[in-house]
Amino acid sequence: MQKMPHAFAKWFVMAVLGLALFSACQRENEPSILPLTELTESYDHEVVLKWNNLLLEVERFTPGYLPPVSARSFAYIGLAVYETAVPGMPDYKSLGNYYSGLKLPGIDASKSYHYPAALNSAYATMIEKLYPTVPAAQLSQVIALENYFNKKYEAELSPELYGNSTAWGKSVANAVYTWSQTDPAGHDGYKHNTDPNYVPPSGPGLWQPTYPNYGAALLPHWGDVRTFAATNDDKCKAPLPYSKDESSEFYTQAKETENKVNLIRKGQNYEDKWIAEFWSDDCAALTFSPAGRWIAIANQAMESADANLEKAVVVTAKVGMAVCDAGIRAWGEKYRYNTLRPVDYIQGEMGHKQWNSIMCPDGAGQFFTPAFPTYPSGHGTFGAAAAEVLTAEFGNNFAMTDQCHRNRVEFIGTPRSFHSFYEMAQENAYSRLPIGVHFRMDSEAALDLGFKVGRRVNKLPWK
Repeated sequence: MQKMPHAFAKWFVMAVLGLALFSACQRENEPSILPLTELTESYDHEVVLKWNNLLLEVERFTPGYLPPVSARSFAYIGLAVYETAVPGMPDYKSLGNYYSGLKLPGIDASKSYHYPAALNSAYATMIEKLYPTVPAAQLSQVIALENYFNKKYEAELSPELYGNSTAWGKSVANAVYTWSQTDPAGHDGYKHNTDPNYVPPSGPGLWQPTYPNYGAALLPHWGDVRTFAATNDDKCKAPLPYSKDESSEFYTQAKETENKVNLIRKGQNYEDKWIAEFWSDDCAALTFSPAGRWIAIANQAMESADANLEKAVVVTAKVGMAVCDAGIRAWGEKYRYNTLRPVDYIQGEMGHKQWNSIMCPDGAGQFFTPAFPTYPSGHGTFGAAAAEVLTAEFGNNFAMTDQCHRNRVEFIGTPRSFHSFYEMAQENAYSRLPIGVHFRMDSEAALDLGFKVGRRVNKLPWK
């Protein structure tokens, strides 16, 4: 056998050693997935943003999805999305062992996965299960979007890779949905918006069915729903002492709300009118819900930052859990304190019988107030919790222009610009005063509670 030249032999040995060292380092550092599987971060955010945007249409038009109910759905969808993609996210870990009773399938290390295809399957499965009464128009959109991605991925992937991926996403979604069913207070909440046996406590300063429609209390037991991160220790301090005295802080805050609405009615404070209408999202089927608003804001932030798929998955899960737990804790506190709404105080104790909010005009001069106690503000709690997790993901100085309602003509939807998510949360909480449905104390307590909830979500064992 002819000997190799010395220089070539030396090069050959070094190459072999280098390849062996590279392979050893790769085995040591790579996640427990096959090399043929691309990491989640290697894909763009398209599948998440398209599904999140459609989800807002689904919750907007599906009956029974009050803000806390919608928020809970966002959390379970977010968890399914996260758990579907986390095997391709080596810096993150599954939450499967964190939640009692959650039994997730294990990934098959002998197979390869395409995470966008898997996420498409997970989203479609979760929406089908969590929104069984979705109207035909939105259901057709769900089917169309699922088919759009299926067609795209089938053309790009081998039949084996496509099949593995769609089966994986569906199996994770089914497991998360099964776990949802073990929460009787929250699962199928859209069916139980009221309790015919619930009788609100009576007495000075306590909430009763409210002018003008005097509707039954909405979601009086929502505080019993299972949370993802918040605990029963996440509470509000007691509201201001109820008083009819004109020198009391309670009276002063009622007068503040009354005056803000009166100025808007006189056309004297356009800025407050703009803020009130811009953040409202109260009127059924007109827009997405107040909880959904923060999914829409998260979508805009992800698009602005050109987030990769890993970031999009994490943000979707965190925001969903934040608004879910915000709704649970806010409603728990609402029915713990049972504080009356401004309209009842202003009409009753202040004697201004014709005064009303300016929320959800029906075109015939009729306005409304939500049918549940005032303290703390649900809007404010949703926004603060979401702002806390969005800040953790995008930074303290993430400037953005919220374009959620651009070109709307039913209300002032002109985009507003902000320097941070905290600034957005504060304005969102304040907006409930000039629209006439809250006292200042409701918004301040909501911010405090929501920030607590958001911090709890951030502290989950994501990594």
